[in-house]
Amino acid sequence: MKPKRKFTKDFYEIQRQQWQKSLFLLLILFVFYFFLAGFVAFVFLVSIGMLVPGFSLFTGGTWNDFLLVNLIVSLSIAAFHFYDARYHGARFIRKRLSAESPDTDDVYHKRFINTVDEMRIAAGLPKVTPYIISAFAINSMALMEADKSPSIIVTEGLLAEFTREELQAVIAHELAHIIRGDTFYITLVCSLANSFERLRQMSEPQEATQGQIGEVQESAGGNPLVYAATSISSVLMHLLSTLISRQRELMADATAVELNRNPSALARAVYKAHVSNSFIGDFSLSYSPLFIVPPRSKNISDGLLSRIFNSHPPLMKRVRHLAEMVPASPKKIIDDVLEIRKKREKARFVLHSKEETTTGEKKAVDSRDAVQPKEEGVWCVRNPKGKWIGPFTLEKLLSLRFFTSRIWTKNIQEGIEATAGEFPQIRTGLRNLYQKKPVNPKRYNKCPRCRTLLIDIFYEGVAIKSCPSCGGKLVDSALIGRIIARREVAFSDYLVEKAAGFRENFLENPAGMRKINKEKSQDIYCPLCGSRMQPRPFTYHYIVPINKCFWCHKTWFDTDELEVLQLLIELR
Repeated sequence: MKPKRKFTKDFYEIQRQQWQKSLFLLLILFVFYFFLAGFVAFVFLVSIGMLVPGFSLFTGGTWNDFLLVNLIVSLSIAAFHFYDARYHGARFIRKRLSAESPDTDDVYHKRFINTVDEMRIAAGLPKVTPYIISAFAINSMALMEADKSPSIIVTEGLLAEFTREELQAVIAHELAHIIRGDTFYITLVCSLANSFERLRQMSEPQEATQGQIGEVQESAGGNPLVYAATSISSVLMHLLSTLISRQRELMADATAVELNRNPSALARAVYKAHVSNSFIGDFSLSYSPLFIVPPRSKNISDGLLSRIFNSHPPLMKRVRHLAEMVPASPKKIIDDVLEIRKKREKARFVLHSKEETTTGEKKAVDSRDAVQPKEEGVWCVRNPKGKWIGPFTLEKLLSLRFFTSRIWTKNIQEGIEATAGEFPQIRTGLRNLYQKKPVNPKRYNKCPRCRTLLIDIFYEGVAIKSCPSCGGKLVDSALIGRIIARREVAFSDYLVEKAAGFRENFLENPAGMRKINKEKSQDIYCPLCGSRMQPRPFTYHYIVPINKCFWCHKTWFDTDELEVLQLLIELR
């Protein structure tokens, strides 16, 4: 069954038409602000009339001046609000959702960039800018930027879960919204609604809180009148986006099939996004119409209330429409999803622990207990209390919290006492530290545990540094989410048992966690910049102790720690 709809209009012509239609929104804003500002001003002037004898709002001249001023003020506010939403709305949405440009060195991101270009050329669009949200959820959206160029945004979870065919289908769906002109209007409506939502939250009265016994703290909050007005306006904007979006999703699905000729891939993508959907970043309900699947879509039905208040049709209705184009049954689409998932699980490369791959009967030495050549400390300093402490290595010296270039320092080896800034070794170390270079070049790019030279590898499609001796890994902190979201590697039974033991012995045992934190307290230094790394938990949900460098934003995982963290999240 071929969709009947064909591309008959030029992209720029459609955008011009959408711009003309958006003037209707400006009219709605003007009417809203005219009545809102007029009501507030009316109440204010009536109050003045009650206090000032002889003043009356209802005289001919006063009433005409009141209407004229209200007209000018309302038009100015509406125009400013409309301008702000049109030229700053998309950027604000991207910033709030933490959408970033793709990393051209990342395999998954490179595939996304290439796929966007392929589908853009097929759709006849001159420019489409790709962005990525670092979230485990599976979703996508399209925005119209201030320069009238479109952008497509997907999540890391989508890139990790979807096949190339499914990725093409999702991008085709977002391009269909752009081609049809939906993106321009929806971006504008969501930006306007988001502005009202922010005003509503600021003016929302807070509930009274209980203080000490016998005390009731006064509740803080905004103006109830402003709160009511912004709530009504937010609902109005949401209804406007719903009216245009619900059926347009089905039409965009049909248009997407014209682009990539693969309705089953789009059906699988929609199904995967629906069953795996979750909140994305700093999510606001006003953004729901932008997504291919709304983050709150579990209970969407085809009833009357659902049609009014939901911006998307039910899942199975979309799957059924797409399945009929194959032709196939919705059950066949779902079975294909499960079959592809099974094949991907079988294709995963099984990763073994370093301890398993150790040859002979000799047990691998734990990286925390490995014998390391220690650098001799030759520096002593006076602490704020005036007492000499030390000796320290140069790296340890520069990492002291109270260290400054004016602190009194002693070089034991040379027998010299002076301010720290007078020693050339310290000046060089500080300069290297500020330039994000290692304080001690001999330790550059070496494992902080066993001092073995680190090697560059790809792990789950991400470029990282690994120690060939102990198996430790140095990862850019911003890239950890990509590794966790992806499923390229499977794990041996030994690692699975190790993760289960870690959960039982440490995550569910506070005393055990304190023990492992004590073991991790040994000072280690970043292999790239030389700063002292800080032991921190990964998150408060997964309290896996890792070492972080807050200077160059790197994270060091000791032997099997990254694998254990992945397993804890995958098997949650």
